[in-house]
Amino acid sequence: MNAFLTSSPFVNDADRAILSNANGFVEKIREVLPENPRCLYVSSSPDRHDLNCRFAADIFTAFAEQGIFFGGFQILDDWTADNAPELVKTSDFLVLAGGHVPTQNAFFQRVGLRDLLADFNGTVMGISAGTMNAADWAYIQPEEPGESSPDFPRWARGLGLTDVNILPHYQKVKDDILDGLRLFEDITYADSMGNEFFALPDGSFLLADGQSQTIFGESFRIRDGILEKLTEEGETLDLSRLR
Repeated sequence: MNAFLTSSPFVNDADRAILSNANGFVEKIREVLPENPRCLYVSSSPDRHDLNCRFAADIFTAFAEQGIFFGGFQILDDWTADNAPELVKTSDFLVLAGGHVPTQNAFFQRVGLRDLLADFNGTVMGISAGTMNAADWAYIQPEEPGESSPDFPRWARGLGLTDVNILPHYQKVKDDILDGLRLFEDITYADSMGNEFFALPDGSFLLADGQSQTIFGESFRIRDGILEKLTEEGETLDLSRLR
């Protein structure tokens, strides 16, 4: 399996979804996809079939504009949850949507997606929340009002596609304030004690291919309350060098 775990695969501030080739993303994913791959869009808002259809259409169009044409396209949400095993089995390419991490995680657990992916030999693309939930144990960084509370669950069983915890959209959220607290300095840094997070701005991504895990593009590591920059835009880093 190849897992492309992105912050966002799209061009920032565009008026529609356009795939970004920052750090060679489009070329690398093109290399591993079969001709006319069958795509499955896995929702983060399973009860919003209308939104899922709209976002899935954006994905379809963005890939087609890069000359990657899907031979089939399905959506996994509440409407199709009972067919999850067959949908995964008959797909070559899974897109894990962005959205609210704990809501998506609960849906993944409900349909047993971790087990369904155990024998999956295709390609997965995570976007934001989908990337966070791809971890073995997903770190649920507080996002919405009230989630800064110590009682808010910060960890949940993820999909096990990587042992790396990624924090997406770093360039956008690094100065956010949540419930009167600084999202990173007051919340995430404290959660990093004994843990390791990799913060990625949009355009950077992690590629896990079953043999190695490599970051492409600008990245930062947060560990034991300390932030350090690891790579610049255009650079790569094999994470085995850090371990």
